[in-house]
Amino acid sequence: MSRRSRFFWASMGLVCFALGALTQSRIEDLITRQTLDEAEKVIGWQFTSSEKELMLDDLRDRLSTYRRLRARPLPYSVPPALVFLPETPKPAGPDAKEPPRLSPPVHTGVPDRLEDLAFYSVRDLGELIRTRQITSTQLTKLYLGRLKKYDPQLHCVITLTEDLALEQARRADEEIAAGRFRGALHGIPYGAKDLLAVKGYKTTWGAAPYKDQELDEDATVIQRLEQAGAVLVAKLTLGELAWDDIWFGGQTCNPWNLEQGSSGSSAGSASAVSAGLVAFAIGSETWGSIVSPCTRCGVTGLRPTFGRVSRAGAMALSWSMDKLGPITRAVEDCAIVLDAIRGADGLDPAAVDRPFRYDPDPDLSRLRGGYVAGNFKLEYENQPNDLETLDALRALGCRLDPIELPDTDVDSLGFILSAEAAAAFDELTRSSRDDLLTRQTANAWPNTFRSARFIPAVEYLQANRLRYELLQKMKKLFDEIDFYVAPTLEGTNCLLTNLTGHPCVVVPNGFTGSGAPGSISFIGDLHDEATVLAVAKAYQDATGHHLPHPDLK
Repeated sequence: MSRRSRFFWASMGLVCFALGALTQSRIEDLITRQTLDEAEKVIGWQFTSSEKELMLDDLRDRLSTYRRLRARPLPYSVPPALVFLPETPKPAGPDAKEPPRLSPPVHTGVPDRLEDLAFYSVRDLGELIRTRQITSTQLTKLYLGRLKKYDPQLHCVITLTEDLALEQARRADEEIAAGRFRGALHGIPYGAKDLLAVKGYKTTWGAAPYKDQELDEDATVIQRLEQAGAVLVAKLTLGELAWDDIWFGGQTCNPWNLEQGSSGSSAGSASAVSAGLVAFAIGSETWGSIVSPCTRCGVTGLRPTFGRVSRAGAMALSWSMDKLGPITRAVEDCAIVLDAIRGADGLDPAAVDRPFRYDPDPDLSRLRGGYVAGNFKLEYENQPNDLETLDALRALGCRLDPIELPDTDVDSLGFILSAEAAAAFDELTRSSRDDLLTRQTANAWPNTFRSARFIPAVEYLQANRLRYELLQKMKKLFDEIDFYVAPTLEGTNCLLTNLTGHPCVVVPNGFTGSGAPGSISFIGDLHDEATVLAVAKAYQDATGHHLPHPDLK
């Protein structure tokens, strides 16, 4: 070893000794603007002074996250929750799916006031179309009219796909008249979150840097819904790059309270379904982006198992957490839509084929249910409704045993999303076009992308190893139960189950004292959406909390 090398390592030893003598809070204090000036040399990039000022709190907070991660002992045998696939995806095989068994429709005739159809379930609308009591064209024009009338209040539409919709509706009517009925979605108008590519239309991702972007493809979900005969009437808003309810055109509003945003990021999908502007919509979730706007807008949503639905043609935010799913007015509608869009396509390497055997009439007494007892004891606005939900389920014959979620510091794993999102939008950050995004606060994507560049690769992999342990703990939990119930946005359940990929059905369960919609979440085992949908449907049918809808003027 040269004299220079010995001097360097001796100096480093003194530095480490000095740092070890400092308190943890003192180390955090050492992260200053000057620290970032030096760190920029390591990563080969320069940020502006204001950008660095915005990052400081993130970087200091993350130190405590790393300390919590390091405090968890990790046996050498624990791998990361990441799988390398050395082969390219294989083309999808022949479709052997059988349509799910559905319950009888509630409404079997056309109402005197045609506008009331706007709030019918997909199941009922499909039966009216099948029996030719209404046409797809009539229904499509009804929804297009409502979209045009109420979007100025709600700001939930980015692009109307009127020409496409009318052509798809005309084709559906011709096929049905000729006796070629494709199934429960044939002729049903729907909206898609504008992170899904549709050929011939802009796909904006809700963000100004991409507001003129056109992708020359149809997302797999869009293709499968077209194959099912569904009619795309609109591309709906999302919070820019799938965060919040603010996009380049403003804030999407909650139809129950126009002074309030609809939450996000599936802001337009939930708002449009709630207001009766579409029969159903497609949303996406990485960390709460279906369950939160469904709660705010008083509608039903399904976040499927990770890998259940192909994300090909969808904006990537987090390759290990992104999921696409339906937003509807009734639980069984979620089952109908899921059946149409599920399965591998040979394009998304995470998408898999798994059975989906939905039964609308389960024997609830034979199912082993649980509830996250600690979360129901917290003080929060919707607690009275949530406790009544437990009583209603027990009255239906459900066995509900108290459970505890795995003892894991789930919050310390949240930066997995930040790291993957920063990688997905690396070019946006390096080009400085992130300055075009509407939200430029500490709690917004531009700052998150920048500060995520300082996440050590070692810590990212260590977090994924702890995520693997979490997966094993959830497997043990579901060895003992078939489903569990949890307050939708209380405690760590939402982040935890997004990290593990478990399915969630969120349904309205009444209104709070302030008049806002409340919701409850049903969590199922991996790829067992059928069970958790059936339980949620039984609850919904018994209570009717999904039937009220906002009265827009």
